Amino acid sequence: MEIRNIEKDDRGNFIAEVDSNEAGILEYTWQNENEFSIDHTEVYDEYKGMSVGKKLVLEAVDYARKNEAKIIANCPYAKSIFDKTTAFQDVLA
Repeated sequence: MEIRNIEKDDRGNFIAEVDSNEAGILEYTWQNENEFSIDHTEVYDEYKGMSVGKKLVLEAVDYARKNEAKIIANCPYAKSIFDKTTAFQDVLA
């Protein structure tokens, strides 16, 4: 699985690909220069059960750490991952 980040202006997407096919997407919006919100996470039906959503959230966490940013988890799925994963608490706004 490969995950790429496409960012334009204050919005971005992490896109997961499996065998060159799009498997899921995580959409985010920069709120200011130090915080971005995860707005939506979606895994396409044929890729459910492959941890695509978790890997997308992990990619967002890594991105936040590299950019010294905080995350606002507006997406219910992302919020559930943050609630279960104490190791991600350092990036929560």
